[in-house]
Amino acid sequence: MNQPILLIMAAGMGSRYGGMKQVDPVGPGGEAILDYSLFDAHRAGFRRVIFLIRPEMAEDFKAHMEPRLRGKMEAIYAFQDISMLPEGFTVPEGRKKPWGTGHAVLCCKDHIDAPFCAINADDYYGVKAFQLAYDFLSSNRAQDLYMMVTYELKNTVTQTGYVSRGVCSADENSHLKTIVETTHIISTVDGPLYTEDGETYRKLAPETPVSMNFWGFMPSLLPALERDFRAFLTANGQSLKAEFYLPFAVNDMIGRGEAAVQMLTTPDSWHGVTYREDKPEVQRAIRELIDAGVYPEKLYED
Repeated sequence: MNQPILLIMAAGMGSRYGGMKQVDPVGPGGEAILDYSLFDAHRAGFRRVIFLIRPEMAEDFKAHMEPRLRGKMEAIYAFQDISMLPEGFTVPEGRKKPWGTGHAVLCCKDHIDAPFCAINADDYYGVKAFQLAYDFLSSNRAQDLYMMVTYELKNTVTQTGYVSRGVCSADENSHLKTIVETTHIISTVDGPLYTEDGETYRKLAPETPVSMNFWGFMPSLLPALERDFRAFLTANGQSLKAEFYLPFAVNDMIGRGEAAVQMLTTPDSWHGVTYREDKPEVQRAIRELIDAGVYPEKLYED
């Protein structure tokens, strides 16, 4: 079986953050969160990476990545464009918004010939997540068995604003049973709270397993995802905002008995820059990891 692939979804606009946060420096040597993910992926065993970006980002993004990857990982650049639709469908007039993470994966399908891991560019996942993913993808032979790295909710909240998390439940085999997108979670002295109406807040257990969009798939996902994207477009193709989310698509496949998803839990903490105010906290966390010997002072030589 071919070497597992790392697919990094880096086409997000970063509207709440303001700017191209995918390559915004957080490390002492100018490293972005993405650089730490690539460092962890490489030492876990990954040697191929697909970057899913927007065409207008290409020049700056490649200038950042190419010197860092040379001699370490083979890089492929794929593009997400709203006009990349199956035959018979067109972009409705006035649509500017991308079609979502499910569509993002499909934009990379021509480059995927092996088990692959799909992650976000602007999330720090920790060392353990990449090792769990690589070991699973290297050994799994079941075409209908996928994986997801889960985190304890308490390790994923931000002190700034609110976050959205996929709240997960598992069956007796630690297979994903449901994933419910919970869109407004805040951190308080009493623990995580969430609201559905913006007024009434309810508690969530700090140990609740949540998805941070760290998935592992077999290539068999792609034809099923393409079929479901067609169904999505049939129902929502004239919408200016509807998105085809990867977690929702996987949830539907589980519900139809077409796939199972092994939940693999990491004890590491997630860090991210949803808001610009989050950056100092991420920098502090990276500094602590360097001081603990998890990373060198600088990931790359000058």
